[in-house]
Amino acid sequence: MQKLLVEFGMGTSLRRGDYTQAAKRAVQDALWHNSINLAELFGFDKSDMRITLDVGVQDPGAVDADVLRAVFPYGDVTVNIVKGGLDIARPEGTGNPTIMANVVLSVGFDMEKRNG
Repeated sequence: MQKLLVEFGMGTSLRRGDYTQAAKRAVQDALWHNSINLAELFGFDKSDMRITLDVGVQDPGAVDADVLRAVFPYGDVTVNIVKGGLDIARPEGTGNPTIMANVVLSVGFDMEKRNG
């Protein structure tokens, strides 16, 4: 696969303590920065996109990767969830922390398939 685009995003769950929601918002943040027209530029169908999504949150096991895949309207999406991001405790010391998720979204194509 030839990587052609990298985009970054950040999302939060302010009160619910929802790691999946914070990660989903980070994905949307990254996607909404661009109108990705790479497929047309290289003569591919949008379904040919190979998307790698790297997600950083403090509790990787609390993120539903299927929810994140569903954000993408097309392409083959691989989700990697690792420890990262940031949890910020409430000033009063009670309740859910504010969760910050970070994502890196990489898009590419199997150029050999197109040329071969």
